[in-house]
Amino acid sequence: MIALLLALVMLSPWVQAQSPLLVLDDSAQSIPVWSMLTMLPDPEHIYNAHELLNDPTAFGPLPETAGTLGVRPEAVWLRVPLALAPASDGQWALSIDYAPLNRIDVFLARNGRIVQQEALGNLVAPDLRPLPSRAPAMVLHLEPGARHDLLLRVQAQGAMILPITLAKPAALLGRALQEQMLQGVLTGLALCLLVYSLAQWVSLRDALFIQYALLISGSLLFSLQFFGIGAQYLWNHNPWLERHASGLSALMATCGSFLFIGQALAGGNPRHRLMRAMRVGAMGTAALAVAFALDVYDTQVLTSIVSILGLVPALMGIPGAVARMRQGDAVGATLLLAWLVYFVATATVIGVIRGWVPVNFWTLHSFQFGATLDMLLFMRVLGLHSKAQRTAAESTRIERDTLHSLAHTDPLTGLPNRRGLNLSLTAALTHCSPERLVAVYVMDLDGFKPVNDQHGHDVGDELLVAVARRLQGQVRQSDLVARLGGDEFVVMASQIANAEQAHDLGQELLESFHAPFSLDAHQVQVGLTIGYALAPLDSLDAVGLLKLADAAMYAGKQRGKFRVQRNPGDLALASR
Repeated sequence: MIALLLALVMLSPWVQAQSPLLVLDDSAQSIPVWSMLTMLPDPEHIYNAHELLNDPTAFGPLPETAGTLGVRPEAVWLRVPLALAPASDGQWALSIDYAPLNRIDVFLARNGRIVQQEALGNLVAPDLRPLPSRAPAMVLHLEPGARHDLLLRVQAQGAMILPITLAKPAALLGRALQEQMLQGVLTGLALCLLVYSLAQWVSLRDALFIQYALLISGSLLFSLQFFGIGAQYLWNHNPWLERHASGLSALMATCGSFLFIGQALAGGNPRHRLMRAMRVGAMGTAALAVAFALDVYDTQVLTSIVSILGLVPALMGIPGAVARMRQGDAVGATLLLAWLVYFVATATVIGVIRGWVPVNFWTLHSFQFGATLDMLLFMRVLGLHSKAQRTAAESTRIERDTLHSLAHTDPLTGLPNRRGLNLSLTAALTHCSPERLVAVYVMDLDGFKPVNDQHGHDVGDELLVAVARRLQGQVRQSDLVARLGGDEFVVMASQIANAEQAHDLGQELLESFHAPFSLDAHQVQVGLTIGYALAPLDSLDAVGLLKLADAAMYAGKQRGKFRVQRNPGDLALASR
């Protein structure tokens, strides 16, 4: 009799009530559910909630994968029995903090009868979801003292990651606000970098900036879809985008990586072997993206493709980056650090999917944090690239200025030569007038040849430099002293008020040569003969003015040297 009674008790539904329960105590605020779940795969879609409530033995234990069931194309049923602690107010919410889950059918049974049924997931229209949340969530209607069973039928195209928690509504809301704030900060940072790169591309037309923008766009779109921000705020209920956004964003980022890394390491040389290989990779990735958008292959195939293809740009770029780093180029070291971050973040995500790494806040966000750090490191690459371009442009400018200076400057004295004088004189003549005269003084040293013959050419060169400095000391800052060659110098003075002032300036130049020149080991005395002409009084042509002044100087030499005289046009334009 006792044995029969024991058998009846063991076979009765009352025994099921004694099975392990997840007790919801309000003091816990948030309770992870994973350890209490049992599962039942449903590849043929043959089970329904009513049958499974009456047959709990159909469920088996979860795999040892700590919060994830991996990549599963089939639907999976999950079950957890619930009970409220005596002091609980019954206000609890279900949350699955993984937005890419396509559909979750939730059934809440009380004492074996379904009392609540909802559909969650990114393929469910927003107006049909119980809460307008970023990730699947709903409020449960629980009653104290009753036995509850929670059934979930989960479907996902990609990884079936299941961070399922039961939380008090206030705790769920607080966690949701923190996540929204985090996503806002990271999304805002990505948008700032994107806008900056696009603005720089528009301004500079540097291909590296638009390639960086493509890379950031892919990474940003992936994060928006992965964390549910896109579906919540941007594209609302768009099943096509929900099915394709992750794949297209991953391929977009990979395409941008091919182009960006190739451009950064090849220096923009289109004939560089790495650049050509990277462009082929980018074109192949773009073709795969078009095929995926047209549903030529599904998400399962795409996952396999991206898991391999996503590493290719970095692997192809490592030799070039190492070579650049050995040369002391910071671009190489920065790229290697970025790829190290990428590999760690990718390995963490793979570990989460495979169940090798526990599912928590840090592991779920590892790829987003890694991608953000990568974006900042790649921005440093852009900065180094821009700095190198500025340095190259500055070197080019300096070289151009040096060549210009060599072409227009006397190498011995540093004064403008005939070409430099002609440029300055032509410019000054455009502003001259009868009230603003331009005076051109051509002068030749008296007694220079004996100095050269007696002391040598080195002393002669030293004397020419001293003459140049003395002439510069006698004129205004706006005036110009030039050397035409040999011992012949020219002074151009602008903004002269009248002919008398011009003659006075010539006389001052002449008198400055009364004093001897003290060189390193010698003291020498040379004189000066000056001829000058005025514009626009004597001529308005630069060559004509020089010829008039030269003729005046030559005439002065013939009349006894060490004198200054003007040529208003009546002196013969003779050549010596």
